Amino acid sequence: MSDTSHRSTRDVFGAADRAGDYVEEDTTHIAPPTPRRLAETTEGAPTLLPAPIDAEPVITPVHVEPTPEGPATVNLASTSVLFGGTAAGLVAGSRMTNPAKATTGFRGALASLGLPVGPSAAELGERRLQEQHTANETTVRQATWTRAVSVLVNNPKGGTGKTPTALLLGGVLAAIRGGSVAILEVSDDPGALNFRAEGNPQLGLGELVRDIDQVGTVGRLAGYTAPQTSFASVIGSTGRRERLTGDSVVAVSNVIDEFYAIRVMDSGNVPTSSAFQGAVSVADVLVIPVMNAGDSVLEAIQLLEELRAAGGDSADLANRAIAIRLTDGRPENDAVRQEVERLLNQAGVNALHDIPYDAHIAERGQLTLAQLQPATRDAFVAAAASVVRALQSAVSTAPTQNRKA
Repeated sequence: MSDTSHRSTRDVFGAADRAGDYVEEDTTHIAPPTPRRLAETTEGAPTLLPAPIDAEPVITPVHVEPTPEGPATVNLASTSVLFGGTAAGLVAGSRMTNPAKATTGFRGALASLGLPVGPSAAELGERRLQEQHTANETTVRQATWTRAVSVLVNNPKGGTGKTPTALLLGGVLAAIRGGSVAILEVSDDPGALNFRAEGNPQLGLGELVRDIDQVGTVGRLAGYTAPQTSFASVIGSTGRRERLTGDSVVAVSNVIDEFYAIRVMDSGNVPTSSAFQGAVSVADVLVIPVMNAGDSVLEAIQLLEELRAAGGDSADLANRAIAIRLTDGRPENDAVRQEVERLLNQAGVNALHDIPYDAHIAERGQLTLAQLQPATRDAFVAAAASVVRALQSAVSTAPTQNRKA
């Protein structure tokens, strides 16, 4: 901790030296902590607000007001670091050594000897990335809603990474939030969700649809899931099943929403099918996986146009769409990448998140969140933060806080 941090801490708690001169009354009132507001975003685009690296912590003086019935009241909730108030910047500042000094590499070694060596551009960039990552995780962890919310993952073009996106996005949400995330297959026929997920469950989506009227507890519902090491629960197909209908999707979704805070839906390739229409009716945010290829982007744009043409909730879903661009290792060029970005922006996609190539995804086997490269996980965390912000916008603007179906 720097000398400045020490001085600031003494300034905040300097009154503690005089505490023995006073006697506290049982009637002393301490104001409860006030909720903190999340940073606002512009048009749903991912917005990161890293703290300035060179800024000195701002100490807000404690305001004391006398009360008619007794001792003065101190609003510790808004000033004390113990309650996450404005002095909480001291905690953040104490987690890092003096930001004006280098801490890594040869420059860090010189700084450790007491020389006034500042951080390199690379170290500053790494610090900013870490601050952004921390901000993204905080956004995901602390978001709340007054009802269960849902994410629909779809691109009519096959092979664009719908299932890996659903599993890893849902896994990141569950890992950061400590669970309460269900990842559900909503394709007409059995898809690859159960194959790509961890575990080998005995029961799945087909059996859940069959028994849906008998599922009334979280313990009963758990029997149809595949628990993941990310703390997500996957409900896929364990074998052949009847073709899924829109009514079945709605019925299963309503039961899941009784016991899970977030539902992520892995859909099929037929946007005109009954199952897909059912999924649209119970979705809050649309996530579109794309590749750096013309067909995946053009079909994604066509999907957005069809949803907007349908109007109502479908149009709202299109207007909150977020794209996730995966790389499968095939040769790519900058011209195609730029054209993909231009087309998605022109189509009104709110945010585009790039996922770097990761062999664990490209192997097309079971996906485990812990097996991802750090850069891949960070990219999914950033995408998850965008999804969470879109979910908050969707719920706050909904005409009712009840489930849509």
